[in-house]
Amino acid sequence: MIKQHLLKSVDDAIHAVSLLKEPWALQFIESVALALSSCFQKGNKVLVAGNGGSLCDGAHFAEELTGLFRNVRPPLPAISLSEPGHITCVGNDLGFEWIFARAVEAYGKEGDIFVGLTTSGNSANIVNAFAAAKKKGMQTIAFLGKDGGKLKGIADFELIISGFSTSDRIQEAHMTTIHIIIEMLEYQMFGLTK
Repeated sequence: MIKQHLLKSVDDAIHAVSLLKEPWALQFIESVALALSSCFQKGNKVLVAGNGGSLCDGAHFAEELTGLFRNVRPPLPAISLSEPGHITCVGNDLGFEWIFARAVEAYGKEGDIFVGLTTSGNSANIVNAFAAAKKKGMQTIAFLGKDGGKLKGIADFELIISGFSTSDRIQEAHMTTIHIIIEMLEYQMFGLTK
């Protein structure tokens, strides 16, 4: 019985990642890699936010940029909006729905990019962060799931992994997308292909 359930889960995971072969997903990956490359070449930075597993995926995205991915190359400026002092201060004093908007207001500037990850598209703190980024004149990138939620159509670039009722499969496709974006970014900026 468990083997049947296991095989279905593996098939679901493969299906989620296989969506990245669709033209809309390929266009998203290419466009985001080029937007990030342009942002960095102009001396700007990236801010990334998410909740729970999506926060971890966002932190992973940021560290691949500031550290290294497949090759040694110059570090690229990215900040994961996950500092606990900031989150607990704003959450306590203003409300959890403002934790990321306040960070965008503090760190963001015109020409920077904001990346928000939310599998529902409805997380109030991510919705508010997108609004704050737009006010700052930042480009925006949304990693979404299900039907895209309140954030559908809001970002300059959006990926919606639909067809899954739970966050895990969506996040797996998001993380694969992030890795491929960074690979394409390194190729675009530095000619790295390994």
